[in-house]
Amino acid sequence: TNTCKMDPSVEGTQTKDLETPTVQEQAVEAVVEAVVEAAAEALEGVVEAVETAVEAVVDEEVEEETTEESDDYSDDDGADFDLATLASHLKNGLLTPEIIAAFQRMGIMNSRPSPPPVEERVLPEPTLEQVCEAIKSGKCSNIIVMTGAGMSCAAGIPDFRTPGTGLYDNLQKFRLPFPEAIFTLDFFKVSPEPFYSLAKELYPGNFQPTPAHYFIRLLHDKGLLLRNYSQNIDTLEKLAGIPEDKVIEAHGSFASAHCLSCRKAYVPEEIKSTIFADEIPRCSCGGLIKPDIVFFGEDLPAHFFVNQRDDFPKCDLLLVMGTSLKVMPFAGLVDRVKKDTPRVLINMTKVGDFETHPEYNYRDILALGDLQETTWKMVPSSDQHDKSR
Repeated sequence: TNTCKMDPSVEGTQTKDLETPTVQEQAVEAVVEAVVEAAAEALEGVVEAVETAVEAVVDEEVEEETTEESDDYSDDDGADFDLATLASHLKNGLLTPEIIAAFQRMGIMNSRPSPPPVEERVLPEPTLEQVCEAIKSGKCSNIIVMTGAGMSCAAGIPDFRTPGTGLYDNLQKFRLPFPEAIFTLDFFKVSPEPFYSLAKELYPGNFQPTPAHYFIRLLHDKGLLLRNYSQNIDTLEKLAGIPEDKVIEAHGSFASAHCLSCRKAYVPEEIKSTIFADEIPRCSCGGLIKPDIVFFGEDLPAHFFVNQRDDFPKCDLLLVMGTSLKVMPFAGLVDRVKKDTPRVLINMTKVGDFETHPEYNYRDILALGDLQETTWKMVPSSDQHDKSR
């Protein structure tokens, strides 16, 4: 028989028979290797092509350094991306939404679709008034709402990134190596105290839903809400009466918890008293108990991916409310709707890749300002008398 044995003369070495691969197995292995090699070459070719384009623009920029005016490739938040930096980011694989937008403004990447004929558009004009008319007429009846921390600011819960008042700007008392460490699993395992100190402040039961939460509830009551995809962990959507099956808590919540060691499940009431006593919740096995909040580096819940595959092709109106759209993959959901689906950004500032150029914009509406006031304007007058909704 064809066998290959390890040398049994070496002391302490275990002898093991290794069967020679069959012809079929060798063929399969050869095909797999060929496919992998071809894919790698194709990917390398794409990267090289884009890098060549970047380098060409960089060379052109260097030649024009003496001119008085230079092209400004600033992102929407005001950060400058010079061409050399863009090339460096590309080589390191750091293609953030802001950098992609900068590439698009440079003409290296052009994703602007040609607007459809006026008669084929959902909205005659991209305005909030036209959106309300589309809802009223029944033209938009499968509405997806994406919500972030800005939804809950009026409830007294700070958002994460607002300079000065955001959560990440006010964590000095925890002496963290960097602000996001408080939601990093490796740091939590070594030093869970900062997270549980913060959890005590943010724990459900301390806050009430805002009018904007009840606006989403109103959409559900009228049979218009397809789904609410939320980044928030405060469970205020459910407290507002939005059914559990209508809410996708993309980043988890305090509604459940597990032991990191043995995976034993815990309900919030079992660990709340421990947290409020300034103690660290531990399992009977000795492991740390962590609320099912998605930390950086952890996988998002499976239903986040399962539901979006069915939901977004059906969506005929997307409302994006109170989010910075900085965290992927949640931020990428705005591009999952069909090309003719209206998208409304209800936010304090412009974020993401919402179109504003009048020549190209046929579906994006920027309703910038106070989120609570904007959603109230969208409530039909016949429902405004009922403050509980």
